[in-house]
Amino acid sequence: MSEASAKFDYNGCQRTVSTNDQVNEQIQVAINGEMRSIPNGQTILGLLESLELDPARVAVELDRRIVKPRDWAATPVGDGAKLEIVQFVGGG
Repeated sequence: MSEASAKFDYNGCQRTVSTNDQVNEQIQVAINGEMRSIPNGQTILGLLESLELDPARVAVELDRRIVKPRDWAATPVGDGAKLEIVQFVGGG
């Protein structure tokens, strides 16, 4: 690490370990009955994006409560959460 990019704490000591442990922390959730690891602090909208699901074509239930699409960006998914994601499929 070059001195120009090194970070120092208030005592002038070089810091090499992140002080924000939540950034890389993974939590366990059940998605449609399957256990998965996701980043701590993930929102429903972020989860849908990471699963490459079109938000316009799904409904989400979090811990047995339906969450409205307008609330997805502000709703965090907690450790041990149970999600059911139903994808709408057209046909004729």
